[in-house]
Amino acid sequence: MTIGVISDTHGLLRPEALQALEGSELIVHAGDVGSPEILKRLRVIAKTLAVRGNVDTQPWAQTLPLTEVVQAESRHLYVLHDLATLDLDPKAAGFAAVISGHSHKPVAETRDGVLYLNPGSAGPRRFSLPICLARLRLTGDRLDYEFIDLDT
Repeated sequence: MTIGVISDTHGLLRPEALQALEGSELIVHAGDVGSPEILKRLRVIAKTLAVRGNVDTQPWAQTLPLTEVVQAESRHLYVLHDLATLDLDPKAAGFAAVISGHSHKPVAETRDGVLYLNPGSAGPRRFSLPICLARLRLTGDRLDYEFIDLDT
């Protein structure tokens, strides 16, 4: 299974992001969507699940949950916007991965057997941070990821 992971679009969905997400069986948006149009456009590609970020304050965004549990094949993924607000033990809860955004920094690390994945920001550039997203692949017992640079 291939999951496209995007975050911090802040109302900007680049053509490069849409192209990079093609072929995804599921898209996860880790918050700071910025506009309902972003989700509509992502849903043309694949089923899209999103959480609400700190800039998603408009009435349309109130329907987005603060956290989401995603079942992908036999694994469960926990999605939230700001990792600092994580209020559970992902390993004890049986999660294979925690997906977050907020920092605009692409990061992937495994802690206590759980993958913590932040795809970085796919929206407007912030400082000198890269513009990117991530692809998560579930194959058998493996959970692999790659970052996709959207800088043009």
